[in-house]
Amino acid sequence: MKIYTKTGDKGMTSLIGGKRVPKYHLRIECYGTIDELSSWIGLIRDQDISENIKEALFEIQDRLFTIESLLASDSQNESNLPGLDEKDVKFLEKQIDHMNENLPELSSFLIPGGDTIVSYCHIGRTVCRRAERLVLRLSEEYDINNLVLVYLNRLSDYLFILSRRIGHNLGVSENLWKPRV
Repeated sequence: MKIYTKTGDKGMTSLIGGKRVPKYHLRIECYGTIDELSSWIGLIRDQDISENIKEALFEIQDRLFTIESLLASDSQNESNLPGLDEKDVKFLEKQIDHMNENLPELSSFLIPGGDTIVSYCHIGRTVCRRAERLVLRLSEEYDINNLVLVYLNRLSDYLFILSRRIGHNLGVSENLWKPRV
């Protein structure tokens, strides 16, 4: 099988279900941004971090593929697609709670940076927030499973806490924002 099909050469692509849409369609923008997020998470997973975090990140990437398939479907019938479940959100919450143990309390916003891995987490977080905004806009036009929005919202929190946990484990000082007023 060849990787190129030439069916998108004129700027159109197919959704699951066969409907053709322009490649700039909001639905494509949504799952393309989720794909970008998954790539950043893959980069984080490739760093020198604990196996437990790597396993959690792999699970998250799997869930992101599920979300992509849900967003790529032009049909209300999602019975033949993988599903997102409340337990997926609970998984993130348990991970967040565990990583947040023994971290210093924050009294200010953080300026991203301090270590390459920490910065990758922040980039992932910002891409996740962008994906969330796009999916929210899509949900104003189409029926989108609300768990997708909940999952993305929780995932951005996870990536923020992951940045703090990794930085803490590495002994990296957090850059607190001190506004000039």
